[in-house]
Amino acid sequence: MRLHELADRIERLAAAAPATANTSHSMIAEAAAAPPGRTIIGIVGEPGAGKSTLTENLLDLLNAGTPDPEHQQFAHVPMDGFHLADVELERLGLLHRKGAPATFDVHGYAELLRRLRRDRQNTVYAPGFERTIEQPLAGMVPVFPTAHTVLTEGNYLLLDEPGWRQVRNQCTEVWYVEQDDRLRIRQLVERHIAFGKSPAAAEAWVREVDEPNAGLIRATRERADFVVTLA
Repeated sequence: MRLHELADRIERLAAAAPATANTSHSMIAEAAAAPPGRTIIGIVGEPGAGKSTLTENLLDLLNAGTPDPEHQQFAHVPMDGFHLADVELERLGLLHRKGAPATFDVHGYAELLRRLRRDRQNTVYAPGFERTIEQPLAGMVPVFPTAHTVLTEGNYLLLDEPGWRQVRNQCTEVWYVEQDDRLRIRQLVERHIAFGKSPAAAEAWVREVDEPNAGLIRATRERADFVVTLA
C-alpha cells in the first residue's frame, strides 16, 4: 500500500472518531466545551521492521504545510520513551534483556495513552528515548492541543499480557508492519553498529536479544487491525 493511501486511512479514522465521553455530572459543562478526544494509531512490528521510518514518513506527509509543531494536527509518541533506565534494569537483573517486554514501564505507557485520548486542553509531555546514550528522557516529546491524532509505535502493542492489553485498549487501531526478514536483520545489525556496538557485538545482540523478541512480536500479528508490508 502506498504512503498516501496509509495517510488517507489515518485521516478517515480521525474524522470518524467520536467525542470523548464524560459522564460526571459535575463536569458536564467542561466536557461540552472541550474539544473531541484524540485518535490513537498504534504501529507495531519486529525490531528493525521499519516502524519508526514509516511513522516519520507518514507524519511528514500528514503535517505537510504546517512546519510549526504547535499547530500540527498529527503527533508522534514512541513506546521507546518508556524503557526503564539502565540503573533500574541493573537492579532488576534485566540489563542483558533490554528491549524485552519486562524492561518497559507498560502501565505508565498505557496511562499516558489514556490521557492523550482524553486531554486536548493541555500540552501533554511524553518521555522520549535518546539513542546516543541509550536512555529514556522525561518530558522530551510535547503533544500540543492542536493534535487530534497520535501515532505511537513500538514492539509490543498487541501482546496479550497484563499492561499491554491496556495499551491496546487505548488505541483506535493497531497496524502490524513487516518486511523481508533478511533485510530487517541486516538493517538491525547496521543500526546497532551505528550507535556504538562492534560488528560482532551487534550480531550477537540481534541473535540473542532482538530475535527472541521478534518471535514474540510475530506471534501477535493476527491481532492487528491492519497489516502493512514494506517493500
